[in-house]
Amino acid sequence: MRRRLTARQAIAAVTDDFAESGTPPGAEIPADGPLSWSGYADARARATARTGEEESVVHGLGTVGGRPCVLVSFEFGFLGGSLGQRTGDLLEAAYGTALTRRLPLVSIVATGGSRMQEGMIALTQLQRVARASARLRAAGLPQFAVVRDPTTGGGWATLGAGADVILALPGAQIGFAGSRVRPVDADPSAYTAEGQLAAGQIDAVVHADELPRTLGRWLGALGAAGVGESGVPAPVPDALAATGLPATGWDAVRQARDSARPRAGAYLDAYFDDLLPLSGDRCGGTDPGLLCGFGVRGGRPIAYVAQCGTATRPAGYRTAARVIRLADRLGVPVLTLIDTPGAANDAEAERAGAGAAIADAFAAIAEARVPVTTLVIGEGGSGGALALAAPENTYVTPDSYFSVIAPELAAAILKRTPDAVHATADQLRLRPQDLVELGVARGIAAPETTAADG
Repeated sequence: MRRRLTARQAIAAVTDDFAESGTPPGAEIPADGPLSWSGYADARARATARTGEEESVVHGLGTVGGRPCVLVSFEFGFLGGSLGQRTGDLLEAAYGTALTRRLPLVSIVATGGSRMQEGMIALTQLQRVARASARLRAAGLPQFAVVRDPTTGGGWATLGAGADVILALPGAQIGFAGSRVRPVDADPSAYTAEGQLAAGQIDAVVHADELPRTLGRWLGALGAAGVGESGVPAPVPDALAATGLPATGWDAVRQARDSARPRAGAYLDAYFDDLLPLSGDRCGGTDPGLLCGFGVRGGRPIAYVAQCGTATRPAGYRTAARVIRLADRLGVPVLTLIDTPGAANDAEAERAGAGAAIADAFAAIAEARVPVTTLVIGEGGSGGALALAAPENTYVTPDSYFSVIAPELAAAILKRTPDAVHATADQLRLRPQDLVELGVARGIAAPETTAADG
């Protein structure tokens, strides 16, 4: 059986240094707790003797990859890392330190949930954590969770699932229901880190030896987010193909659909010095055709949402909206790359709430206080593309088009014969130069240069 790290060992495994904070003053608690649960004091004493800890949480100030942060680490050996009234005092103090010092919060979580021996008093600690977490969000401070084995119950539903970025160790048991309370016929894979990643509930599964570097990269990108250049838009990427402007509308469609055309992955690699992907819509879905996350360019964080040429699914729009809103809260500008024939319109997409997901993406862009920059790098298919485009700050590449609808579908709706598709493409005025003339796009990006107006 794999040995479980103690709270302090887990901290030491990721930090450069750490200074524990003292226990904050709190209400006087009877020896056997607020419920006078017989034997509770003895159980706590045994837990202290076994672990050397007075409670299930250790917290303090530390650095990861040279970046300062507030750290919280759960001691699972202390009554299963459960949350009680004193745990709530410690957690609230940690959040308060992060707020006062304006530092990101890193939670290293391993817990079985709320402490039964304290009953509803224990359960209400989750409300304290939720309030403290909300204050950090309102202050524009990021929260990171490292989810260890096991992380269940209220600890998962607050510090874990409530974090902005969720990293999990391989094989970790994760879920609101612990192993002893879930249905006997439940699929065990749904309660693993890998299962939660596939379901869009966490951002990445990270091996223990990679965790310090990964966490340090995240802190380096977002640890000082919202400071300095938050009002400066992300620069427009250079076009990656040396393609001339299309002569006809159908030429524009053909160039955008060329299988050899550069795709989102190539644009992101050329644009950023470091990429930190985020995954999942937190509603049970992922979309492999949409890349989201934060990148670092010239030492500056920029959020990205990039379509990969496929029909974008509801989970993709919800993930995009999540990332855009996080960037907005942290004061980080956003770059979107448009490349889709349109939103997915199959029955599964409709059942998954395609309309609501697209509406939410439109709203996230519309509500953003940080600048959003858009580059259309391929197909711009209808509202499925427009939902992620920045009003008045959209650029196009020479090998792209943007249209109210695909020309084939437009011809079909207008009851035209198939040989009228090319002429319909011309009428739609979907070429890059048409889009600039119409005022839909601000300019055309060129290779090795910034986007040029006109």
